[in-house]
Amino acid sequence: MDNFDILIIGSGMGGLVCADILGREGYKVCILEKNKQIGGSLQTYVRDKVIFDSGVHYLGGLEKGQNLYQIFQYLGIMDKLKLQQQDLDAFDKILIEGDDKVYNFAQGYENFIKQLLVHFPNEEEALRTYCNKIKEICSKFPLYNLRSSDDFNEKSDVLEIDTKAFIDSVTSDPKLQGILAANNALYAGQADKTPLYVHALILNSYIESSWKCVDGGSQIAKLLSKNIKEQGGKIIRDCEVKRIVEENGVVTHVVLENGEKMYAKYFISNMHPVKTFEITDTPLIKNAYRNRLKGLENSTSAFTLNLVFKKDTFKYIKHNYYVGREGYVWTTAEHTEENWPLGYAVFCGASSKSPEYADGLSILSYMRFEEVAAWKDTFNTASKENDRGETYNEFKKRKAEILLDAVERKFPGIRECIKTYYVATPLSYRDYIGNDDGSLYGIVKDYKHSLKTFISPRTKLPNLFLTGQNLNLHGILGASMSGIVTCCAFLGNDEIVAKIRNA
Repeated sequence: MDNFDILIIGSGMGGLVCADILGREGYKVCILEKNKQIGGSLQTYVRDKVIFDSGVHYLGGLEKGQNLYQIFQYLGIMDKLKLQQQDLDAFDKILIEGDDKVYNFAQGYENFIKQLLVHFPNEEEALRTYCNKIKEICSKFPLYNLRSSDDFNEKSDVLEIDTKAFIDSVTSDPKLQGILAANNALYAGQADKTPLYVHALILNSYIESSWKCVDGGSQIAKLLSKNIKEQGGKIIRDCEVKRIVEENGVVTHVVLENGEKMYAKYFISNMHPVKTFEITDTPLIKNAYRNRLKGLENSTSAFTLNLVFKKDTFKYIKHNYYVGREGYVWTTAEHTEENWPLGYAVFCGASSKSPEYADGLSILSYMRFEEVAAWKDTFNTASKENDRGETYNEFKKRKAEILLDAVERKFPGIRECIKTYYVATPLSYRDYIGNDDGSLYGIVKDYKHSLKTFISPRTKLPNLFLTGQNLNLHGILGASMSGIVTCCAFLGNDEIVAKIRNA
């Protein structure tokens, strides 16, 4: 039996970053992953020889010296990644049903303003005010800027600003208000709820620089996994943790699905905090705290349509599209059976096969877990397969055709290019990413209760730590930052941050 210093539950980005950093610090680390494939939202899947990303459709902050660049540089993977920078004049293109214009979100703040002035020539002051505020908010988050002291007071005065209220205060033009919020599917934005810091930290990252992983984001997980193994660490797949066992005030071991016990000195959970505490039987974590976490709202899930194209029929695009109906930008997730979809996002995977033509396309629209609740007791993963039945297949096909009809309206002729398509629902996200309700981005942030949704990496058990997207922010950058926060808490200092900054 191997003796490990640290057992990490879950191989999402937070877990991988923790394992890599702590392995570098001399700890013997083991990751336990319930799925066949590691990486959480970094997982890819191949259909008809086309690679599709499950979660990571594009990355920001990868220009030399920017935050994610420095993290990847420190982890030794930056120069090994196959990356492609998106169109400088449009990393995202915003389309509105019933409006023929194309609104570009460009890289670089001056270019961002310039591209929007094409359609809003009288709004330069509003756009500058907006961009300055985004930059100001980002400057208040020390870790985001790879500064060591994460002084909470520094950011406290910007935590309680509502995104929609701020955008509405900058301009009275309802069209521009809608455009500035149009890619809020990146964080499942809600009116009178989503804090401006969430909008700012995410959007700033892409304005600084925007990239796609060529041939999928799973390369990030594979490179980190190689690092972990070279440091003497281990990753065990198909290995589900069923219980975290506390004895005399500390965690002593975990119990696996097959009944085996694994021991270590320390434990880090990359699972959702609610799920972590559900399998941790201890009086030290009080019911009041468990119930407070259970009471936090999870973000919505999605319905994803992955199209495989006939060879050389659809031109490759170096940007993403966000398409919506006017007036619904903040309520896209509040669709009904009759009006779905109120919006969708289009992501074209970068492939090394052809620079000119796309071999596939992912179309993502919101879907709530309740819409697939009829099949919630069935599970489909690479290691477990349940047939969800004919009614589920009919549901997927019906929804796919409705979504395709909407896409065809904005992209006439796209149906002609399709060889075949595949569907992922909230059940797919639940089974592969591990949240009970298929939540895309974990816990919803609320500007009215900002402190409630910051979860400490430390727990009442001194040798059990938390990491992952639910601590701070979701996405590859957010989960990487959470991994760093957890490592700083574990090591009792923030020297890691200086090492990353100077990498």
